[in-house]
Amino acid sequence: MINEAKELIINEDVVAIPTETVYGLAGSIYSSKAIEKIFKIKERPFFDPLIVHVSDVQMAKPLTTNWSKTCDELAKVFWPGPLTLVLPKAESVSDMITSGLPSVGIRCPNHPVALDLIKSANTPLAAPSANKFTKTSPTSKEHVRSEFGDDVYILDGGQCEIGIESTVIGVFDNEIKIYRPGMISSCEIKEALTDQKIKVSYQESPVSPGALKHHYMPKKKVTLLKEASNLSDISTWIVPTNPQIAARELYSKLRSMDEEDTKEIHIVLDEDFKSLESFKGILNRLDKAKTFDHYFV
Repeated sequence: MINEAKELIINEDVVAIPTETVYGLAGSIYSSKAIEKIFKIKERPFFDPLIVHVSDVQMAKPLTTNWSKTCDELAKVFWPGPLTLVLPKAESVSDMITSGLPSVGIRCPNHPVALDLIKSANTPLAAPSANKFTKTSPTSKEHVRSEFGDDVYILDGGQCEIGIESTVIGVFDNEIKIYRPGMISSCEIKEALTDQKIKVSYQESPVSPGALKHHYMPKKKVTLLKEASNLSDISTWIVPTNPQIAARELYSKLRSMDEEDTKEIHIVLDEDFKSLESFKGILNRLDKAKTFDHYFV
């Protein structure tokens, strides 16, 4: 499987790959043909930047003009893993990947199949989630197949362990800005740094994928509730109190409920989750997937 995928990457094609977060639609960052195909297949607008996936720090460093001590400390603790560093891009990184922005998002995925492919193809891979733009992200081979049929070669890596996309951060001299929350918290990021004077804060930004108001959306209307309803024509998911389990189940539940013979989806969650940093990434995805502009009705 890796050899077939490697040949496709070398020949400027795209491949769906597993990571610990979600499945990605991957192509070499040095192939404009592959990058264009990613945008075309996903029906993704060119203003939404792509994350570049590397096999290690050595592959990451040439992609940026400012790999700092802070980057080294974060990579040592969180790579391979679900943390994307947004850094000033090197000239070798295509403007198509960064949507014309001067920065690039880089991460090292914690999945043996993804790492094996990156190493064997000997190229960083641009890999947004393997689904149509703004729709629910895939966490299994079957999800990718339901999106693209046989149009995309899929490397099977089983069910994604984490289940939601990476934490995306901008790394600056004296500050770290969390652009997209994930399952790595601001406290964990702070603890990884030797310089405790570096400020860590949350801030939405257009340099981060998934920054649009609506994203990760099922076809059906989604409502967030405090309590479950008993309506027979409603699909309902009660969000687990364990954030790791909730994240792992989130997209699978949205997809399965989207296929049920019901008219809408209700997500039931404890209002206290809003004050827990461990649920920030999950609530971010639900907030963008929901139909209404409020958490509870």
